[in-house]
Amino acid sequence: MEITKIVITGGPCAGKSTAMSWVQNAFTHMGYAVLFVPETATELITGGVAPWTLSAGKEFQKCQIKLQLEKEKVFEQAAKNMCKDKVLIVCDRGTLDGKAYLSCEDFAEVLDSLQTNEVALRDDYAAVFHLVTAAKGAAEFYTTANNSARTETVEEASAIDDKLISAWTGHPHLRVIDNAGDFENKMKRLIAEISAFLGEPEPFEIERKFLIEYPDLNWLGSIPNCQRIEIIQTYLNSENGDEVRVRQRGSDGHYIYFQTIKRKISGVKRVEIERRLSESEYLRLLMNADTTRRQIRKDRYCLTYEHLYFEIDVYPFWNDKAIAEIELSSENDEIVFPPQIKVIKEVTDDESYKNASLAKI
Repeated sequence: MEITKIVITGGPCAGKSTAMSWVQNAFTHMGYAVLFVPETATELITGGVAPWTLSAGKEFQKCQIKLQLEKEKVFEQAAKNMCKDKVLIVCDRGTLDGKAYLSCEDFAEVLDSLQTNEVALRDDYAAVFHLVTAAKGAAEFYTTANNSARTETVEEASAIDDKLISAWTGHPHLRVIDNAGDFENKMKRLIAEISAFLGEPEPFEIERKFLIEYPDLNWLGSIPNCQRIEIIQTYLNSENGDEVRVRQRGSDGHYIYFQTIKRKISGVKRVEIERRLSESEYLRLLMNADTTRRQIRKDRYCLTYEHLYFEIDVYPFWNDKAIAEIELSSENDEIVFPPQIKVIKEVTDDESYKNASLAKI
């Protein structure tokens, strides 16, 4: 049985409500049982619990995150008892959305009171799909009339949209869907992105990789839409030529664990199967480490720019260069780099710059 939990988030008036209908139709047709966790903030506000009815905004976020977590537990339990091989749990906003409405200090206080942390909340979802608010690129369609809990102006909606993207930056599978083209095209792109992530019909990963000059770490650390992630990657012995690895991923002492199996299809296309591990499973698999390769330790800077999601890997054994990776939904997608990133060359097909090769150095 396969249970996948994703988040559909976005700025005010981004099309989330319509998106849920599209997701229901598309993935039910593909054989999934599709479950929807309703937006918690709207439920609370329409029920009389709001930032302006409580003593402080952080008190509202405590209520929201606590209720969100309990709802997700209920849906996950229900999913385990569904008579389906594939279950898709779709969360209308996730626990980290609240970060966009608080200062960093207040949000940290909220997490402490709930005895949790950003890594645990963010990476509990398999993927995050952000729909850009109509206030950015389609302002003529922006309205507050279809949601009694929505009060933001166009300017405020645009600012919140940026903060929401920043809140989720650092997740290993974040996709930003803008307002290019008409609304129907936006919905089709969302379905295509979710389908690609789920591996319908095949779990292909389309990725391009570039060798870049060593980035300005102070600049990366200063921008709100960038998040530093610590990664330790260990390659395991494999009998059939697949690339098998386990990965510890997180920051500030909070980590999650994955196993990834990759099988090459072409230069830029691979089958990739990934599953979440418990800490004990991770430690057990480390006993099968390929001793001919060293562990790869790196700092990954996750950066959103022009609706693309860049992952910039900085290695301790290089002081003049780094690697930038971009996952794409199509091999023909245009890539626009931030002006601060200086590309040396594309190395997508260069085996010497693969992590598996770097582990042999």
